[in-house]
Amino acid sequence: MTFSAISALSPLDGRYAAKLARLRPLMSEQGYMQRRVQVEVAWFIALSDCGFAEFKALSPGACTYLLGLVRHFSEADGEAIKAIEKVTNHDVKAVEYWIKSKFEARPELLAAAEFVHFACTSEDINNTSHALQLKAGRDQVLLPALDTVIAKLSEMAHEFAEVSMLSRTHGQTASPTTVGKEIANVVVRLKTAREKIADIKLLAKMNGAVGNYNAHLSAWPEFDWEAFSRSVIEAPEPLGLGLTFQPYSIQIEPHDYMADLFDAVARTNTILIDWSRDVWGYVSLGYFKQKLRDGEVGSSTMPHKVNPIDFENAEGNLGLANALLKHLSEKLPISRWQRDLTDSTVLRNMGVALGYAVLAYQSLGAGLGKLEINKTAIAADLDASWEVLAEPIQTVMRRFGLPKPYEQLKDFTRGAPMTRELMHGFIARLEIPEMEKARLLAMTPASYTGKAAELAKRV
Repeated sequence: MTFSAISALSPLDGRYAAKLARLRPLMSEQGYMQRRVQVEVAWFIALSDCGFAEFKALSPGACTYLLGLVRHFSEADGEAIKAIEKVTNHDVKAVEYWIKSKFEARPELLAAAEFVHFACTSEDINNTSHALQLKAGRDQVLLPALDTVIAKLSEMAHEFAEVSMLSRTHGQTASPTTVGKEIANVVVRLKTAREKIADIKLLAKMNGAVGNYNAHLSAWPEFDWEAFSRSVIEAPEPLGLGLTFQPYSIQIEPHDYMADLFDAVARTNTILIDWSRDVWGYVSLGYFKQKLRDGEVGSSTMPHKVNPIDFENAEGNLGLANALLKHLSEKLPISRWQRDLTDSTVLRNMGVALGYAVLAYQSLGAGLGKLEINKTAIAADLDASWEVLAEPIQTVMRRFGLPKPYEQLKDFTRGAPMTRELMHGFIARLEIPEMEKARLLAMTPASYTGKAAELAKRV
């Protein structure tokens, strides 16, 4: 079978391939290889600047050439590394040999070739590469996609801040709110969740086979390898890695920061699952209509249908993302003794987990862009729910010391259809100041929204 979008095993590389084009170069195996080359090159160049007699400082031209290997890393380069791996049966060693193969026509580099991967264990390269992948995937794709959703919701919160809407608690009519305030609630939650994702420090270690700099010190016992490792990891790109130094580890970086990151993304996704279900319900109630698109079909047999498919797709993909993210966060911090290999294959699915999340954010953005508010349906729902004014009436009765206000309103309204006339009749009989009575009589379900509009405009 010839590989194509329709023969892809994962829909991320098939049906949805075009939507994830920005994530693929960063989180794919090719992206992983490119980061490995970046780490090896950064370590190699930094070693040349240590003042070792055996490894003279590289010329500016050599450094530029090495950085070019990273900058211009191509699919063909990745295939060349895969070809070497077929012989070595070791993916990191294949990267080392590929880099050395690029030295053949450059005597300066060829003379220093054995300082490629010097004193490193494979995990020194892998854990830093994974951190670089996550840094790029988070900052360049995931957060911008999430920001698009937050920006659209913020816009809607302001636009609909004063559009009164009936609330439903336990599925039953409840104190009115505004459409904008309900959206503002989601915006505030998402902004908090986004900050947690963005604030997580991406850690990396380069300390040898079991975290003690054993090989490093065997070569140069007097050199401060820990400080050197920190400098390579924390120095800004391209000569450094721009990550946060992890001083303690076994052979692998503990992956606790990864668990924090994946849990933070999963919590964000849970908020969006909640919102996807709510907006689906509002579409079902008729509070929102969806813009029509020429040629689009909602059902194979029912021509009238305009389905909220973007929100359904978002909910499904958010669930898939969270299933993977939760497994990653639960599994990755666990490793037998100084290491086992169970994390290696699992880590190759980071891009899949983030891919489903990004896909869901895109679906949400598309769905939100199609929504049109249906003020007529919302107003009709409010006008049919005068029972919600039982709350303010009994609260005012409490203020003025009337007997058993809650119980009176309960007997009057519970389970019975309420109209404007019935509620006004009840208010008219109350022994409260006329000014307060007039205020209650002027109140409608649509006007009884408290600070909802103000709160919505404030986000």
